Amino acid sequence: MNWDDVTAWAQEELPETEVATWYRTPALKVAGKGYARLRTESEGGLVLFVGLDEKAALLASGDPAFFTTPHYDGHGSILVHLDRVDPQQLRELLTESWRSKAPARLSN
Repeated sequence: MNWDDVTAWAQEELPETEVATWYRTPALKVAGKGYARLRTESEGGLVLFVGLDEKAALLASGDPAFFTTPHYDGHGSILVHLDRVDPQQLRELLTESWRSKAPARLSN
């Protein structure tokens, strides 16, 4: 998976997804709210919103696709290596992140 794959899938499957910028980096938004951001920091990764329990489970799984940095400690977000993640799992996480920001009229 790469950023182009992510944006193409999200625009096709997640209503009102907009390709934009957020913190001066490539991002996906719904209703003006960011739900995915491609980091340009040295560690890279795609930022997605998840619950704290799910974040802990993903990190504990040992899957090299998932990581965090001290900046995200205590925050409901996970960092994802796009070149290591299972595409189906990424789609599920993207959908969850989108739902966390989408207006109720879209996410029902």
